[in-house]
Amino acid sequence: MNDSVSNFSTWKAESALVCVGFAVIFLLGTVGNSLVLAVLFRSGQMNTKTTNLFILNLAIADLCFIVFCVPFQATIYTLDEWVFGPAVCKVVHFIIFLTMYASIFTLTAVSLDRYLAICYPLRSREMRTPKNALTSIGLLWALALVFSGPYLSYFSQMDLAGTVVCIPTWESKPRIIMDMCTFVFGYLVPVLVLGLTYARTIRYLWTSVGPLKDMSESRRAKWKVSKMIIIVAALFCLCWLPHHLVILCMWVGRFPLNYTTYVLRILSHFVAYANSCLNPIVYALVSKHFRKGFRKVFSCSLKRREVNKVHVQAVNMVSSIDVSN
Repeated sequence: MNDSVSNFSTWKAESALVCVGFAVIFLLGTVGNSLVLAVLFRSGQMNTKTTNLFILNLAIADLCFIVFCVPFQATIYTLDEWVFGPAVCKVVHFIIFLTMYASIFTLTAVSLDRYLAICYPLRSREMRTPKNALTSIGLLWALALVFSGPYLSYFSQMDLAGTVVCIPTWESKPRIIMDMCTFVFGYLVPVLVLGLTYARTIRYLWTSVGPLKDMSESRRAKWKVSKMIIIVAALFCLCWLPHHLVILCMWVGRFPLNYTTYVLRILSHFVAYANSCLNPIVYALVSKHFRKGFRKVFSCSLKRREVNKVHVQAVNMVSSIDVSN
């Protein structure tokens, strides 16, 4: 009896921690990525800078993931069973992988964009146009749809011993193939491209123009943007690595179903999902442009509140005068 009570209290404490963790991710991700969108739309540079279009696309993918996936995923670890129905079960997991592919493909496209901007600034001008950037974004979302489409049937709602769950229902062999494809095309290949392009970019900066202090202002500005994107790409790779390692261990290594592996799986999901709320923090810490933009958004919202407050006070004053008369 005591053991069952202690186990129940432990489960309750773990559920509370998971709820708090996912709530923090949801709040930071929603507010942060919304601020990024507001800054980009207010800057007026969407039609002139290709990098801003890619950052906008990354913020949209992160915001979609935060809003449509994180709340539902939190319930998997906190509720006794799946309560949202079979359609939501399929759609939520589809969006998880759709936005994951869209994010990593966007980061890969940005790495190529930065490489061309720094290593071939003149020759790449005709190629690095907003129109071509929008075309690239459309293509990468199409690719993301192709790779994530099978996940619409990968997960299904099932009744296991009277408990409704949302779990993978494919046979082992197709599941292994699908998971390996996700690892190769949704992580390994993009990471190799990111590593190659940024390694060549950094090498070019240090070998062709000497120390960074000898750079021109234009090249120094491009390097600052590249540094910010490199940090964002590195965080994505690090945050999603545990998730992919857990999946690989399930198929090619030892990953028994016990309390330790259960905790590891929760942590791997938590770290992967936290990536969607980290990018705005990186922008604020690294980019002076984004810091100024965040301040402007906050100052505008505060001014609106003050104007609304004055307006309400004026209306109340006029109403009280009319009543007294």
